[in-house]
Amino acid sequence: MPEESETGMSETTDAALSLSDRFARLALDCVHREYPNKISHVMQSDEDARAPRELTPAFYGCFDWHSSVHGHWLLVRTLNTAPDSTLEDEIRTRLAQSFTPENIEGELAYYQREDRASFERPYGIAWFLQLIAELEESNDPQLAEWRETLRPLEAEIVANTMDWLPKLSYPIRLGTHNQTAFAFGLMLDYARTVGDEALEAALTDKIRGFHLEDVNCPIGYEPSGEDFLSPCLMEADLMRRILEPQEFAAWLSGFLPDLPEDGSANWLAPGVVLDPSDGKLVHLDGVNLSRAWALEGMAAGLPDDDPRRAGLLAAAEVHKEAGIAAVSDEHYSGSHWLASFATYLETRRGLTGAGRAD
Repeated sequence: MPEESETGMSETTDAALSLSDRFARLALDCVHREYPNKISHVMQSDEDARAPRELTPAFYGCFDWHSSVHGHWLLVRTLNTAPDSTLEDEIRTRLAQSFTPENIEGELAYYQREDRASFERPYGIAWFLQLIAELEESNDPQLAEWRETLRPLEAEIVANTMDWLPKLSYPIRLGTHNQTAFAFGLMLDYARTVGDEALEAALTDKIRGFHLEDVNCPIGYEPSGEDFLSPCLMEADLMRRILEPQEFAAWLSGFLPDLPEDGSANWLAPGVVLDPSDGKLVHLDGVNLSRAWALEGMAAGLPDDDPRRAGLLAAAEVHKEAGIAAVSDEHYSGSHWLASFATYLETRRGLTGAGRAD
């Protein structure tokens, strides 16, 4: 018999869960878990010192706003890609609890307050737009209803993004939340999915201006000790989205000139986590997952006969194995977010939809 969780909802034991449902279980366990919580905003008055569920009533769980957003994305992705999920009913119940008009009105009110235009920019808003894209692609009536409910917040976020892009003088090349390459990839996928030609054009122009002339990315210096995104590989995964295969192949030769052509995987070693209970150090489990999907994306962007594809895919597999093995509920420092990265990788999210070939 299923066990009862503390919320009174029926849970299936981990032993009976598929890999996708194991990841969904982790998201279900955190999307409405309010504490611990990291609130990131400028306070203007005592009114801003409130409980997370009051400040952002839809996305208050999973430790921080962006993790809550991509935890919800994971659940929608599970509905879209795992029709036999044993957790479907619970997933729908949790999403319905979050995606109410009242909750989204509260999110919008929070986002529109003074000094919030840069809130969760670019990482959190990129994941929010990915959530919208996931809802947009579904033919499920309930998901279509939620997609409509989220439109007011979506419109405000897109407007702020369009206002920000012309003002951004340089790319942000960090291996953490502020990185623009990863965020631009998700934003571009969203724009193509929903048919926002203005946003797609603005992003494409900015990407070309920032990166088309980039050469000799120092991947030998990666990863940094708290990275969860590779600056070099995320940029390459971004560029394959806007370049044709032959053009991407030529660009990649200048950007990462030492990629192997012998099918070897040992040119790029996975990141090593020595203390998975540390919320910063555990980032390296995430870098293994995001490297894996970036490497797969790079291979997909090259011509079929490009000799570098085998080495990219071999390295992707090594990173995938290391990354997936690290996804567990043992430490909340990782369990509140790693499952989203694993789902993005396992379901090939960056390689499906928005006009890309599976």
